[in-house]
Amino acid sequence: MTTQGTARVCKAVIPAAGLGTRFLPSTKAIPKEMLPVVDKPAIQYVVEEAERAGIHDILMVTGRNKAALEDHFDRHWELEQALERKGDQLRLRRVQKSANLGNVHFIRQGEPLGLGHAVLCARTHVGDSPFAVLLGDDLIDEADPLLETMIQTQQQYGGSVIALMEVPEDQIHLYGCAAVSSLDGADKNGADENVVRVDSLVEKPAIGEAPSNLALIGRYVLAPEIFDVLEHTGPGRGGEIQLTDALLEMARDPQQPGGGVTGVVFAGRRYDTGDRLDYLKAMVRLGVRHRDFGSDFRAWLMSWIDSEEGRGRPAGGQSGDGEQLGH
Repeated sequence: MTTQGTARVCKAVIPAAGLGTRFLPSTKAIPKEMLPVVDKPAIQYVVEEAERAGIHDILMVTGRNKAALEDHFDRHWELEQALERKGDQLRLRRVQKSANLGNVHFIRQGEPLGLGHAVLCARTHVGDSPFAVLLGDDLIDEADPLLETMIQTQQQYGGSVIALMEVPEDQIHLYGCAAVSSLDGADKNGADENVVRVDSLVEKPAIGEAPSNLALIGRYVLAPEIFDVLEHTGPGRGGEIQLTDALLEMARDPQQPGGGVTGVVFAGRRYDTGDRLDYLKAMVRLGVRHRDFGSDFRAWLMSWIDSEEGRGRPAGGQSGDGEQLGH
């Protein structure tokens, strides 16, 4: 392992250049990051998570047709003035909140060359200090802090830190996967048992070939030396520059500057908004806990489940592809 980190993690990078093809046609004109999760867009949950961890300088790496992201984190003077004239202070505060979440900057990726390339685009902004990377498809429950633990782990061990989570073995091929070992001896130094040494990484292993059931989820705290590695990392799986490949090189040579990769195994609540079914699950899980209407929604949901429609006997017809007839 490398020596302990010294610089504070004060910047975060949020890659947001994806096309959102799994949510078409909803994302034809609306960035997938702006799709609502209960009552605010998914991307706001991610920025709020960074803020809770003490990170107030955030760079979003975007692409074409992502202007709505910039608008959301900007002031909307006409709307604010209209709400103020109506005396609607509650909605006014909600509108202003997104514009007051730290300093949010934007840069375009230019070409869709993969997550590793998106991170590399942040090099000038980040500089020579460790930094966080947060992917918008994974929402972490605010009651189960993860990023704070990862930052503390990076300060203790240096190098880079990745978030890991156990998933069913029949799903591990959908993720990056880590082979890990326990910290021991001087390295352990009182570490939590959920902190492990990462020995190897593979991006979306073939079915039956995964080294473990520990999947990489979308949180990283990276040493700035990762940029040098990404500079000479060639295209990997899918013809893209994979961040996983660069991290593998760092893990294999822990004695190099910034080398060594540590994993934090997360057992808290994670909401996957990366595909349509999991997106719906996230909406329900967060909706029943909403402070304004959660109890009413939960009561309605339970009564609906007990109804004929909830038991799979819809009143209206349904087409073969799952879309309601007549829509």
